[in-house]
Amino acid sequence: MPESIRFAAAYAGLADGTPDYEKLREISATLVPFGNHAGIEITEIGPEYAVTEIPDEPHLTNHLGTVHAGAQFLAADIAGAAAFVGAVAPKLSRVELLVLRTATSAFRKPATGRIRATATVDEREMRRLLASEGKQRFDLDGKALLHDSAGVLVAKFTFEYVCTLD
Repeated sequence: MPESIRFAAAYAGLADGTPDYEKLREISATLVPFGNHAGIEITEIGPEYAVTEIPDEPHLTNHLGTVHAGAQFLAADIAGAAAFVGAVAPKLSRVELLVLRTATSAFRKPATGRIRATATVDEREMRRLLASEGKQRFDLDGKALLHDSAGVLVAKFTFEYVCTLD
């Protein structure tokens, strides 16, 4: 795979080992042009989760005045990828590809105002990935929970990813 399209190429210059999660957040925040266009912000990346926020903006609502399902999916998707980056950070340079294979959504309550998406990837699968050596392919599961400013769960997303390591 050409270096320019490898997942890890976006994070070139960051050494494996002790991760700088703030630097990972800064780099990740620039990688999804559509997310930037919509105003989705990555606010946290850590070893166990990542958080994005949907701003309270009229262009992100639907005809009912609630946050559009597409904006919620976008925030969950970006949070999921960022959670993967945080979890794989000690071996980020080995990641060739991370692709979302399937996703499910459950919209539980009308989403209004600023919405926060918190995502995680399966810890057991990540431990296996981090312990691996050589070129391998992994199937990973993730999830994102979206809450409004009052802490009410408004949506839940589940993800299945494919990841390849060199």
